[in-house]
Amino acid sequence: MIKIVGVRFRTAGKIYYFDPAGYDIQFGDSVIVETIRGVEYGKVVRGITSVTDDSVVQPLRSVIRIATPEDEEVWKDNKRKEKEAAGICAAKIAKHGLEMKLVDVEYTFDNNKILFYFTADGRIDFRELVKDLAGVFKTRIELRQIGVRDETKLMGGIGCCGRELCCHSHQPEFLPVSIKMAKDQNLSLNPSKISGNCGRLMCCLRHEEETYEYLNSKLPVIGDKVTTPEGIRGEVQAVNVLRQLVKVIIVVDKNKDEKEVREYKVSDLKFRQHHHRNTSDADGESAQELKELEALERREKNNALS
Repeated sequence: MIKIVGVRFRTAGKIYYFDPAGYDIQFGDSVIVETIRGVEYGKVVRGITSVTDDSVVQPLRSVIRIATPEDEEVWKDNKRKEKEAAGICAAKIAKHGLEMKLVDVEYTFDNNKILFYFTADGRIDFRELVKDLAGVFKTRIELRQIGVRDETKLMGGIGCCGRELCCHSHQPEFLPVSIKMAKDQNLSLNPSKISGNCGRLMCCLRHEEETYEYLNSKLPVIGDKVTTPEGIRGEVQAVNVLRQLVKVIIVVDKNKDEKEVREYKVSDLKFRQHHHRNTSDADGESAQELKELEALERREKNNALS
């Protein structure tokens, strides 16, 4: 067994693990560590934990020290310089007429490099911009193009649920999301209602998919024939996935062809179980919404491949 401590850096959603090196490190502490980018300042998001040797990717780097008041001042000074650098870079982008949007600026803790994060629709030739920036800051310059999801993850925000965005708060990697998941969860296929702050399908669709798959597997499909507790055969009109309720159309008077809708618990009904529950297509959606849905699907696939 070895001891590890989890650290997160400002522009990285992942948690990186280090050897605590004998320090009494607590959750919320700031630490100085060495990474492939050099010496960095990070926040402890997972306190000291014992794990097996084979569960850690070796070599495991050690924490250099718990951040001192002097380190805190350096970090604050870097934050101030980042704001100044952002203004200078934005002016240089405009000067060179580049179609790119500056998202964030980051100084490495040791001031050995400045990273500029930007978004753009395609590839950008920013070689002259790099030369210009290097002449101003007299240090190594790195321009890093990111996607719209990465931009949202970096900037953070509040989701439609009223909580901090998953990608910014705890989700280390982007998970593949599909329109099928929205269908499985009986959500409106209006793109504006199933898209997150980034304009792509909401990550929570993936988070909840396993639960919906399990609950859906216990339900009949709309249009199925079922037998009610009274022994009456009826047709499924609608289902409530979370409450596990089924609305059934039954004939109450064959002579008069009178029908009514009754609601039952799925456990009270008898029906043939489906091994693979089919989800409905986007029936009833407008032509414009269908086009937007198709565009969303393409963007999600391209995002997964990139």
